[in-house]
Amino acid sequence: MGGVPEKIMTWQMVQPASFNKETKETTPGKLEKKEIPVPKLQPDEVLVEVAGCGVCHTDLGYFYDGVPTVSKPPLSLGHEISGTVVAGDQAWMGKEVIIPAVMPCRKCELCKTGRSNRCLAQKMPGNSLGIYGGFSSHIPVPSIDLCEVKNRGKMPLSHLSVVADAATTPYQAAKRASLQPGDNVVVVGITGGVGQYMGQTAKALGARTVIGIARNQEKLERALKFGADYVISSKDKDAGAISKEFRALCKEKGLPGTGWKIFEVSGSKAGQEIGLTLLSFTGKLIVVGFSMVKTEYAIGRLMAFDAEIIGTWGCPPEYYPIVLDMVLNGKINVENFVETRPMSQIAETFAEAHKTPPMKRIVLTPDF
Repeated sequence: MGGVPEKIMTWQMVQPASFNKETKETTPGKLEKKEIPVPKLQPDEVLVEVAGCGVCHTDLGYFYDGVPTVSKPPLSLGHEISGTVVAGDQAWMGKEVIIPAVMPCRKCELCKTGRSNRCLAQKMPGNSLGIYGGFSSHIPVPSIDLCEVKNRGKMPLSHLSVVADAATTPYQAAKRASLQPGDNVVVVGITGGVGQYMGQTAKALGARTVIGIARNQEKLERALKFGADYVISSKDKDAGAISKEFRALCKEKGLPGTGWKIFEVSGSKAGQEIGLTLLSFTGKLIVVGFSMVKTEYAIGRLMAFDAEIIGTWGCPPEYYPIVLDMVLNGKINVENFVETRPMSQIAETFAEAHKTPPMKRIVLTPDF
């Protein structure tokens, strides 16, 4: 653990990529290394020395795809953060922590009625926490929602940064789905950064059957070792073909045709179409992945099927210790799904991850 720095070193998104509809020209985004002031901490705030920050699909959406941030650029991206408290609230000094990706206000009606994960006044590093994000040497955050890391053994603290979104978002999705032991589950996009944990989480919570759907065959085979009972390749197939394959698999394995809980984690139009096509009698489709695309669906089918489509956002901080315990006890595997790189490689990493989803979640570690 280092001391309190004179400046925070950070990689800022100076400008996101933009597309001119008239000229059809794309202006590339810009990331620049900057020094920013260490703010005066309030009594309920801490300064965390960053151990690692995961590269999320959401970060790429902000940088490449026109998804707006609440705090306007320039700002630092990054919301999957682990680190050590080096200043501020004395009760937290020296502790290793995970910073929740969603930090609610704790005062509004949504917070008071059990929906704090969707608090409209929430603070999210790399989006709505001013200029501060995780692709930095340090970050100031409220202390109330920190998740303390204890007894992590040989697990690198940097690896645990993925708990802050990739591993906790699936847990919240499972709660929204009212997932029960014995349920049958489909994960559309099981090979992605969040999907790989969705499959594991569903199985750890007692799902009878987990079927994973995705395009990458190598990753699908890996999923069979971590949560999935069966997999279906979606490569070069439309939703109708995948539905037929799914029904045939159910018939072959003696699985029911009703009541499936389908988690759409890909955040793609193709993934949404697959999820909607699979949705049938008494089923639930839980939309986990974000996309700005529009997908058509005849909502009258929901009535006929007595089915549901549910959205889910983030994860309330109170669930973080539960998920962290599942990780440290081996119920959810993190180490096989994380790759660390120096933070100075952020530009190349963004470009690579935007072009082709990586085999593992990339966590950037500070090397300023």
